[in-house]
Amino acid sequence: MKPIKQAKRYAKMFINVVGMDGALQAISELTAIEHLMNRSGEVRSLLLNPGFSQSEREGAIRKIAEKAKLSGNVVKFVIYLTENRVVAALSEIVKNATAIYLEKKKQAKAVVFTPVVVSKSHEERLKAALKKQLDRDVDIDYVIDPSLLGGILVKVGSTMYDSSIKGQLRLLKDELIKG
Repeated sequence: MKPIKQAKRYAKMFINVVGMDGALQAISELTAIEHLMNRSGEVRSLLLNPGFSQSEREGAIRKIAEKAKLSGNVVKFVIYLTENRVVAALSEIVKNATAIYLEKKKQAKAVVFTPVVVSKSHEERLKAALKKQLDRDVDIDYVIDPSLLGGILVKVGSTMYDSSIKGQLRLLKDELIKG
């Protein structure tokens, strides 16, 4: 089985190891390692290249962890991933771990794309509407997208809610084509 397909299994294991109380901090630490792998070719090569021994990898991970002040569980987990040669799927593991954490906490993360800055009253109304729709607390990140003519685009997990003018025009065009 490919490492990316195993990502959900490793994410569940990670959440179980760190526990729900420490999960948020541990996920942020794991994300920091993921970002370091993406930014630094040397770190990526060290963790993925079979030319390095496991003891060399482990030593490098421990040095990185010491400088970044990472918790012991996160360090052990990354070492475990390198031993099993699935560290390449770290970004998928982080994504799955975050989703599992939010699911267990009855929370959701939404990204809202708008053409302009949203007022506080509209933020509150949107948050209430999403909470009602999803039946869970929602944490919203706003992204200003000037390419939208009006309306908003909301992404929650893999679901998109499109109330933008562009989206509505696309729906109208499809209806007109159908007859």
